[in-house]
Amino acid sequence: VQLQASGGGLVQAGGSLRLSCAASGLTVSNYDMAWFRQDPGKEREFVAVVRWSGGRKYYGDSVQGRFTISRDNAENTVFLQMNNLRSEETAVYYCAAGRPPLSAIRTPTIYRYWGQGTQVTVSS
Repeated sequence: VQLQASGGGLVQAGGSLRLSCAASGLTVSNYDMAWFRQDPGKEREFVAVVRWSGGRKYYGDSVQGRFTISRDNAENTVFLQMNNLRSEETAVYYCAAGRPPLSAIRTPTIYRYWGQGTQVTVSS
């Protein structure tokens, strides 16, 4: 299994980026596909997830209304559209796949597969 995250970069505060997570060795529609982020010295933070059953989406409180997670089954890829980015959202963004219970969708240790991460830097 491989999850290849891409799309990170440098953007000014208020700007937008679109991250991609291309999967191989698994089918994204058969897993909860999530995005997390981590700044050095901090814990890995839940950003968003799209559930395998029903496609329902959940977001972290701080990104609700600004970020959108989506899934393209034909491309076997998950996306994260990030709008109105803030400087404090500078981090490495990781995609993950797993089958967590609803109560644990925000828990990184529950996810079985992880991508290598893509750096997002938001300048103020």
